[in-house]
Amino acid sequence: MMPLKKKRRIQVIVLAAASLALSTGLIGYAMRDGINFFRSPAQIVAEPPGPNEVFRIGGLVEEDSVVRGQGEMVTFRVTDGGASIPVTFTGILPDLFDEGQGMVGQGRYVDGVFEASEILAKHDETYMPKEVIDSLKEQGVYVDPDASDATHDAPVTN
Repeated sequence: MMPLKKKRRIQVIVLAAASLALSTGLIGYAMRDGINFFRSPAQIVAEPPGPNEVFRIGGLVEEDSVVRGQGEMVTFRVTDGGASIPVTFTGILPDLFDEGQGMVGQGRYVDGVFEASEILAKHDETYMPKEVIDSLKEQGVYVDPDASDATHDAPVTN
C-alpha cells in the first residue's frame, strides 16, 4: 500500500494536469474566431481557402486598380509580385491607404474575390507588416526603404 504523502502528491499532479488541459481547451475554444492566418496572393491562388474561412491577405495595392463605387464600396487588386487577387471592401478606407502601398485585409475568399471586412494600411512611410515583407521577399520584389541613394545623403557645398 502507498504511503499517504505519496498518494496526495499523485493526486495533486493529476489535478494540476487536468486543470492545465481544461484551461488550454477553454482558451482554444475562446480564440477559435480570433485566430486569423495570413496568406499572400500567391498562396491563395495555389491553394484557395474555403468560403467560410476568415484569414488575412497582404501585399501591395496594384497601381491603377482602385475603383470607388456607389457609397463606401471600393474594389482594388492586391499583389505580391507573383499573383494578384481582386478585393472588395465596403467601408471607410484608412487615410494612408494608397496604390503601390502595403496593406493587410481581413475577410473571406468567395468566388475568386477577397471580401474584406477590415483593411489595415501602413502606419508611416517605412512600416509594412512582417508577413507582407516576407511574402514580397519570396517573390523578389521587396525594396528596402532604408537603402537610400548615396547622393541624397551628401552634404551640399557652395
